[in-house]
Amino acid sequence: MEEIKMIIDMVKQEMEAAIKHLDHAFQKIRAGRASTSMVQDVMVEYYGAMTPLNQVANISVPDAMTISIQPWDRSAIKPIEKAIIDSNLGFAPSNNGDVIILNVPPLTEERRRELAKQAKGESEQTKVTVRNARHDGMKELKKLEGVSEDIVKDTEGEIQELTDKYVKLCDDHLKVKEADILKV
Repeated sequence: MEEIKMIIDMVKQEMEAAIKHLDHAFQKIRAGRASTSMVQDVMVEYYGAMTPLNQVANISVPDAMTISIQPWDRSAIKPIEKAIIDSNLGFAPSNNGDVIILNVPPLTEERRRELAKQAKGESEQTKVTVRNARHDGMKELKKLEGVSEDIVKDTEGEIQELTDKYVKLCDDHLKVKEADILKV
């Protein structure tokens, strides 16, 4: 029955990865407060190579509405500003020659609804991934030979329980994120 345990573990790992991806996606959806994760995926052209922003500068949040980016090399200020503008995050960077400041504007009601809709889309996509993991597990289970029908049925039930658990987890994460987004 080692094969069955491996199938269940594979399904569980895929579902865990889907939830981690959802959490990462939710970090990028801002809820009105400044966060370093808002700019973590910005890629800067630095000496001819595309480099993540956090590898060319120190990123900090001095207050709830400001992100401060201090490049380790002053010559990187212009490329960083360009990368932020090109990333369409909705920030207008300003710099004093040493530090780039991003002011996070307060969210309008309309923008909050858009962000909640975006969060719901991410959650739905994660549910699809979870269901695909279930489908893959069931397919692998059907390929097994020499396993009794009772064991297959029990394992299918176990995989379905995992699916239900992770779909509920998606819904729970979405409720928390929506509450965070819609809170004024």
